Amino acid sequence: MRLLHTMLRVADLDKSIAFYTEILGMKELRRADNSEYRYTLAFVGYGDEADNTVLELTYNWDEDSYDLGNGYGHIAIEFDDIYKACADIKAAGCNVSREPGPVKGGTTEIAFVKDPDGYAIELIQKKEDMSKF
Repeated sequence: MRLLHTMLRVADLDKSIAFYTEILGMKELRRADNSEYRYTLAFVGYGDEADNTVLELTYNWDEDSYDLGNGYGHIAIEFDDIYKACADIKAAGCNVSREPGPVKGGTTEIAFVKDPDGYAIELIQKKEDMSKF
């Protein structure tokens, strides 16, 4: 067994795909329209779905906003340099909601950004031993 994907409902598919591909460096892997039920699915990720967990961006044609709820946490992505990533994200006009730095009570360096729909994305500084928080 393996984790296949996480689904996020998005209000503007093109804007969301641009964020995940141009800002976070993912690739659009595939897209499918369902005209009968009025939705589009787009899958984005860092590698082929056969070997990687990806994001499914679901665009319901008749919706333009969603309540994110209070149970959702965040998506975490490892970066070689979160400081540079955050600088690049800010330069692109996107929201860095928590500046890079150590997690409270630990040594792992993290930052948070928001996607166009307000979903939280945690950027984690790559390190050799991920067992240490």
